[in-house]
Amino acid sequence: MDSAAHYLGFDFSTQQLKVIAVNEQLHVVYEDNVQFDKDLPEFGTQGGVHVHEDKLTVTSPVLMWLKALDCILDRMKASGFNFSKIKALSGTGQHQPKFMKRVGGKRKQKWKTYTYAYRHTAVTQHGSVYWRTASREVLNHLPAEQPLHIALQTCFSISDSPIWMDSSTRAECHHLEKSIGGAQVLANITGSRAYERFTGNQIAKVYKQKPKEYSQCERISLVSSFAASLFIGDYAPIDYSDGSGMNLLDIHKKTWDETCLNACAPGLKEKLGSVVPSSSVLGNVSSYHVQRYGFSPHCSVVAFTGDNPASLAGMRLEEGDIAVSLGTSDTLFLWIKDPTPALEGHIFINPVHFEDYMALLCFKNGSLMREKIRDNCSSASWEEFSNILRSTPPGNNGHIGFFFDVMEITPQVVGIHRFNAKNQKVSEFPQDVEVRALIEGQFMAKRIYAERLGYKILPQTKILATGGASCNQDILQVLSDIFNAPVHTIATANSACLGCAYRAAHGLALQSSASTFADIVKAPQNKLVVTPRPEADKLRSTYDVNYTTLSFFQWENLDNCWLTK
Repeated sequence: MDSAAHYLGFDFSTQQLKVIAVNEQLHVVYEDNVQFDKDLPEFGTQGGVHVHEDKLTVTSPVLMWLKALDCILDRMKASGFNFSKIKALSGTGQHQPKFMKRVGGKRKQKWKTYTYAYRHTAVTQHGSVYWRTASREVLNHLPAEQPLHIALQTCFSISDSPIWMDSSTRAECHHLEKSIGGAQVLANITGSRAYERFTGNQIAKVYKQKPKEYSQCERISLVSSFAASLFIGDYAPIDYSDGSGMNLLDIHKKTWDETCLNACAPGLKEKLGSVVPSSSVLGNVSSYHVQRYGFSPHCSVVAFTGDNPASLAGMRLEEGDIAVSLGTSDTLFLWIKDPTPALEGHIFINPVHFEDYMALLCFKNGSLMREKIRDNCSSASWEEFSNILRSTPPGNNGHIGFFFDVMEITPQVVGIHRFNAKNQKVSEFPQDVEVRALIEGQFMAKRIYAERLGYKILPQTKILATGGASCNQDILQVLSDIFNAPVHTIATANSACLGCAYRAAHGLALQSSASTFADIVKAPQNKLVVTPRPEADKLRSTYDVNYTTLSFFQWENLDNCWLTK
């Protein structure tokens, strides 16, 4: 890399716009953010969004995103930031694992923001922007004396964009799955069954409810490709990885699926434009940014992508690796070569190696469930909880429990269910058995569902753990034993934004050589915490037998419990 090279990453998240600059050693040299609610109060958002009266429709103002970019670039310029050093930039759209939860009685209901998994699964990209006819000409000739939110204020046929938090498209989801031949068929093609927040279903709703606005639209962008368009001064193509979260892209052929397109809206293929590998250089920054901010006219713009693909890059995963976030909800990121899409979880085209894939799984009952069992079984003490894990045998003598305090995502089931070594349901366990049953059950679920999506543990596999529970070595020991792989801990602050700076460096390097992402972005020496115990591989059969109870047990006489398979 050029010794003077800097690389920029932007993260258009739900609640803020973030920017990070790294130097050639990939060390952060600049970072800043614009908080939508605080810094742009004129848009009247709460948590960066507008929740509509039906409490299902959730949108964000397009002009807010534009003004946020104006603000952050103006701040950088005022601080003396040297834009001419930027050799390449990239970004991501719609981040932050947040959701809006209604609290209070019927007469006094309000919406409060929580860090959690929203509705059915982990947060991802999906937001869409609707460019009005003739907007391309405006983009091509942006006047450098005007901020973007002024120059582009008339360019959108829909002023408030539907985003990932929207859950108002159930009817459209049913229609799409029926049109394609069922949920599994759709998953086989697009990597996921139909989800309410996925862009194809959102577009179908726009077409049905706002046909005039749809007809006035000449291009539909994802938030990611919309943001890239602002830098190149033209409509940016959607990248493979973010396009995988639309229920429209054939993830194997890497082209739009005609049946899915036709099921959503007419003329959609033309409105979406082409799709490109996520490492593609889309061109150089437009003359607008050269004149207004002093960017080099040779600064490359690498395709923007979604937040979860960007996070995979930010965590520097390699083939066979697993990233496990152990927080309020537990999330798995997986690097997969031969995916087998299922009704649970998601398959995306890999953002740093488009011939491979990444998988995403989310489990809602994470740390809150662990804390509840800690309080009930170990005197609310993590130290005592750890002592119990150390004193009980791996495999738990055949006892296993399924602890779903709230409706789970993977699988869709609720309730506390315990089974003894004979797979007989029992009403309670001794406290020490309960603790190990919880942790083993949680991690076995993760391995089973990962393998259903095509994940294979390789000799070089390592687990990268983050989140609150990653500081507990005894919990991580169970994780290591069940996956039969070493566990390292990593720091993931701003991983999506940082990942885009890394992707910018990689995308630029690909212009001159066939460098892999790992060649350009060396994996850090993460802290090795635990390795699998010698008996771990032998225990796998015990874990498998126990966990089949969850997969195949006929849930009978269980109130408020349902399981879809």
